[in-house]
Amino acid sequence: MASQKKIFDKWPLLLTSFPLVAFIFIFYANSMFSNIPPSHQQVYTGKENVKEKIQFPIKQEKVEDLALSDDEYDIDPMIPPENLTKEERHEWFKQRLPQVEILGSTNLTKQFHGRVLEFLSKGCSVQFYMVWLSPAKFFGTRDFLAIDTVFKSHPQGCLMIISRTMDSSRGYRILKPLLDRGFKVLAVTPDLPFLVKNTPAEAWLEGLKSSKIDPGFIPLPQNLANLIRLTVLYKYGGVYLDTDIIILRDFSELRNSIGAQSIDRATKQWTILNNAVMVFDMNHPILLDFMKEFSLTFNGNIWGFNGPFLLTRVMKRVGSDYNVTVLPPEAFYPVDWFKIHRLFKKPEIAAECRWIKSSLNELNGNGGNIYALHLWNKRSKKLKVGEGSVMERLILDHCVICENIYA
Repeated sequence: MASQKKIFDKWPLLLTSFPLVAFIFIFYANSMFSNIPPSHQQVYTGKENVKEKIQFPIKQEKVEDLALSDDEYDIDPMIPPENLTKEERHEWFKQRLPQVEILGSTNLTKQFHGRVLEFLSKGCSVQFYMVWLSPAKFFGTRDFLAIDTVFKSHPQGCLMIISRTMDSSRGYRILKPLLDRGFKVLAVTPDLPFLVKNTPAEAWLEGLKSSKIDPGFIPLPQNLANLIRLTVLYKYGGVYLDTDIIILRDFSELRNSIGAQSIDRATKQWTILNNAVMVFDMNHPILLDFMKEFSLTFNGNIWGFNGPFLLTRVMKRVGSDYNVTVLPPEAFYPVDWFKIHRLFKKPEIAAECRWIKSSLNELNGNGGNIYALHLWNKRSKKLKVGEGSVMERLILDHCVICENIYA
């Protein structure tokens, strides 16, 4: 924490806010491939499949334009209209929950487990997972860059994106630049009933589907993502990442680890944990405790209650009973959320250039203690990457494709 303070407290508090214009240029398949429906079942994992499918010259398109050809909806169907009373919102959910696809099983979702096992059997140095429950239309440049950095440090790693919307022809075209280079990445539609089956969260899902549990004011996808990351790690083991994480070094040595977001400066003990990065072996028992806490104490009206604060509560209560390592904030959260904007700013004077150089040395070095950088998208998603900024240098140092970093 001292080294973190040394660097970031010196920077002037300037918050820049620019409109985010997301341009991701990706390859567009020919008409035969672009007509694959969202329920396609084949797993694409490398160049050999692409060569079989694409026969005509390909062109690049903006990500925003791709949504139109896939009949993508413009708003998230799981988020109710604004300004509803508690009673109105509960009634809105009660009417729509039976139709929310992610809460039930279909012919496609029932293939989830088999597709996952097939994908992970291809040989993975590290198994990574992300969850994307929003429309694929909203999967932007910053999210793609996070994926890009996974394969810089883990070229033999596997990344599975748990997502119905990305498990589509449009999702494939977003991921295609990575697939063309032979990286192992797959978007797969989840089977939530299967994931929670025989876990403490099974009763919670049934209560939600029967409208006995109020989803609350927090967007339901956020809390479903909190639950899915726990169940996926329990079923398969590996590393969970949020889509606003930039990977800075190899994760291979990490096991059964979570990161502290903050520590008490006097006692040096952690105070708050975060679930944006989690590393667990398959069937680790504390994941069951996390799911039990989720089911028994669920509150959809307090931000973070079923995520970072859930981990914090459980670890304070029973963490010492398990083999779990709590890493210091610099491991995954070396820059606080209220300081992240400084990393995007273009340097204007010599002092700022020196600060950038010092910051990069810390983030890329620091004795090998920094594994990733959380971008705190809620705070930084509208910020553009300034030329010569810390973010520009970090991305260029840790990406493979490195497209549209200034968007």
